[in-house]
Amino acid sequence: MKDSTRNILVGAGIVFLLFLIWYFSSIVAYVLIAAILSLMGRPLVRFLQKLKIGRFRFSKSISALITLVLMWMIFAGFFSFMIPLLLNEFEQLSAVDPKSVMNEIEGPLRQLMTAMGSQSAMDEDWTLFEMITTQFGEQFNFTQISNVFGVIAGALGGFFVALFSISFITFFFLKEESMFKEGLLLFVPNAYEERILRILNSIFTLLKRYFIGLVLEVFMVAILTTAGLTIVGIGFNHAIVIGVICGLFNIIPYLGPWIGALIGLLIGVAINIHANFMLDTFPLLGLMTLTFVLVQMVDNLLFQPLIYSSSVKAHPLEIFLVILIAGNLAGITGMILAIPVYTILRVIAREFLEDLKVVRKLTQNMN
Repeated sequence: MKDSTRNILVGAGIVFLLFLIWYFSSIVAYVLIAAILSLMGRPLVRFLQKLKIGRFRFSKSISALITLVLMWMIFAGFFSFMIPLLLNEFEQLSAVDPKSVMNEIEGPLRQLMTAMGSQSAMDEDWTLFEMITTQFGEQFNFTQISNVFGVIAGALGGFFVALFSISFITFFFLKEESMFKEGLLLFVPNAYEERILRILNSIFTLLKRYFIGLVLEVFMVAILTTAGLTIVGIGFNHAIVIGVICGLFNIIPYLGPWIGALIGLLIGVAINIHANFMLDTFPLLGLMTLTFVLVQMVDNLLFQPLIYSSSVKAHPLEIFLVILIAGNLAGITGMILAIPVYTILRVIAREFLEDLKVVRKLTQNMN
């Protein structure tokens, strides 16, 4: 009777805890982001604490503060470099007439569909521009434009609240390395504390490798894409914007790189709207596509095995299936979170379900 009552109370406590996590999801998100940033900044904090200048040593507080400031300086430097380029890009693109772009594409598209024996979508009197604007108009209510400024103001307010909250929490996570672990252990029974501590140590190690590798992957994809597009004839300012877009979309496994490439191709069409499509724009799009393909080959053969396989100690096919399942369950968000969540589940399963053959097989390469 006592055991059943205890189990009911434990179950009710777990349900209540999950409800609190859902209700305060924004705060939980701040804490998780701060934890990730602290994982990435912790090596610098440790280095600064070991550094000795004469008789002076950096305290934990000063080391954490310097690390936090440097991290935000990197982010601020990136945005201060990119925002003028993006504004210039938007200014140039805003001067492009969408109807002219569609008219340029329409002729080659009709020829391609004719060659493929499929004219049903283009046999009507409507132009491509009219078809797209009609479909877009059905999905978008233009009366909502008046609310744009209110939405922007709310978003900016939320952004600054999030920035301050994440910075404040990150500082203390950097200063006191065990704070996050100790906070989680408060909810763990004493009998399981040692095992949960091993789980947390393994998770932090694996996820630190993964997130650092992911940042490097975004950086390298952006550099390679920018260099390749510059070589094939895209202006540097346009190339770096496309490169950053491709690098950021590369966070979405498998699907993201092609979304970034499609955006890049559309920018390529827009900035060459006044050129002859068949003689100039079409060959340029072909070279851009070749650049995107080559960068993805380098990414798939070099970067991803290092990040996805080596950092989280999982087979590439295993990773692919996990991402596919997560995409079906939760869309793009699921694909982005698939590997970190799967890593956490593998570590927990190894600790508590090690007798299962499938668990031993999936976790055999984990440190």
